[in-house]
Amino acid sequence: MTRRRAPVSPPVALTIAGSDSGGGAGVQADLKTMEAHGVFGTSVVTAVTAQNTVGVDRSHVLPVDEIEAQYRAVDDDFDLGAAKTGMLAAEPVIEVVADRVAALDAPTVVDPVMVATSGDRLLDADAEAAYEALIAEATLVTPNADEAAVLTGIEPTDRETAREAGEALVAMGADAALVKGGHIDGDDAVTDTLVDTLPDGEPRVRTFAHPRIDTEATHGSGCTLSSAIAAHLAHGETLGYAVEAGTAFMERAVRYSLDVGQGPGAVHHLAALREAADRHRTMTDVAEVVSAFVDRDVSRLVPEVGMNVVGATAYAEAVGETAAVEGRITRTFSGVAPNRGVRLGASSHVARFLLAAREFDPDLRFAVNCRFDDETEAATTELDGPVTEYDRDAEPADANGTMGWGARQAFGAVDPDDPTPAAVLDRGAVGKEAIIKVVGKTPEELGERVFTLLDAVE
Repeated sequence: MTRRRAPVSPPVALTIAGSDSGGGAGVQADLKTMEAHGVFGTSVVTAVTAQNTVGVDRSHVLPVDEIEAQYRAVDDDFDLGAAKTGMLAAEPVIEVVADRVAALDAPTVVDPVMVATSGDRLLDADAEAAYEALIAEATLVTPNADEAAVLTGIEPTDRETAREAGEALVAMGADAALVKGGHIDGDDAVTDTLVDTLPDGEPRVRTFAHPRIDTEATHGSGCTLSSAIAAHLAHGETLGYAVEAGTAFMERAVRYSLDVGQGPGAVHHLAALREAADRHRTMTDVAEVVSAFVDRDVSRLVPEVGMNVVGATAYAEAVGETAAVEGRITRTFSGVAPNRGVRLGASSHVARFLLAAREFDPDLRFAVNCRFDDETEAATTELDGPVTEYDRDAEPADANGTMGWGARQAFGAVDPDDPTPAAVLDRGAVGKEAIIKVVGKTPEELGERVFTLLDAVE
């Protein structure tokens, strides 16, 4: 029997940018990012570069006629929901793209690729000046600090000057400007500044902060961010939501960068998609650990508050991306039993502890809370890794949660060159039960460590 087709109609977006043979930036990054957001990506290639994770060897700008032909082919066939621009390379290319964008009935994100990571200017003065016409047609322009300085003459060095640069870009005609904070020196946080205009004509400033990630694998992050925002706009979402979601997407893509090539690596454009794909397997892993604990009867290790097994997906960043037993595991007359099944976001305390621990070792995937007494504390010496602890009495008033603070204290006290702790001791406090938290990189490792404790106390 011939099967009936079941077509899907995703929104369509367009990238107008250069090609990166190394796959980390340019058109390749844009298309990966759009696909990760459920958007069908189309492209107009403006230049062909010979580059990899180490650097750029050569660059060839395509003739304007060829660029226009690509644009006509896409525009004649597709109903574009959004567009974004990247590397435009030369004044004639910028001018023709500005003309096409002006006639496009769809939001456009302009990523003004003007300054290399090294600080070198990529365009001559005429090409830089040509950007003014393109910016005037932009729904959003997304310069980094160096590019904002070139476009406006204002060098963003803090939040106030970032706001001033954003307002200057809006005054040039852009509906909104997002001045990215990655190149602005500061503390451990990166703050991106979004400037647009309220209906009454008053300027509006919103900021989006996220932790700075200790990595050099940021090549393509600008392309990824602008493409993610364009993809959200193609879905019909508001600009504020698109920017917030886009920055969160880019943060994960940078943290879980791909260790490929001889250079720093590449941004992981599909990290968020991989996280979602890993959820079912993680839930299954947790369920299998729970089943093993029931079969072995770990009631001797179940604390008064109950036991929970938590598994984080490989790219987990939030409690909702961890799996645990709903209602925990409790002791019964015949052993132990889970109150209900395994679901995402079912744990709060142990999940937040595990997520904080993953900041020190992202390979940690599983954790369980066990009973703390003299015998179980002594049994931790039998574990196959170091044991550390934290003191609740030292917790500051602004710690924003004991679990995250405790994990940071315990894992932060360990030399990065030493093995990751196998367990953390929490000696409790008034009204807070003492707990041993056992962690593992695999469900098998977690189970073996718990059974090691059980063997020692039985």
